[in-house]
Amino acid sequence: MTDQPERTWLTIPDLVDILGLGVSRVRRLIEDRQLAATKVDGVLKVPADFINGGEPLTELRGTLMVLGDAGFDDDEAIAWLLEPDDVLGVAPIDALRAGRKAEVRRVAQALG
Repeated sequence: MTDQPERTWLTIPDLVDILGLGVSRVRRLIEDRQLAATKVDGVLKVPADFINGGEPLTELRGTLMVLGDAGFDDDEAIAWLLEPDDVLGVAPIDALRAGRKAEVRRVAQALG
């Protein structure tokens, strides 16, 4: 994994502070696929890239749904979003943050 930017991970308490929501509401965001979380060193965490301006990245939910339809669980979806993609030229999460939602979802749909 060379040339890949170091990703920052947020715990549930971090998300409570950043989003200004209670723990149960943060967990609901994960359950509703507005965010995706995975265990990192035994602790449930969300990539900081999934947050934009103190809110879940709006483009993320639909993309997570497409990945879920393609058979990806949360761990696999997070890995795909964070790893550089040959078609996109960058990690899908970076393409989403750059406003390339339709392109990212087309690539995700092709995985199914």
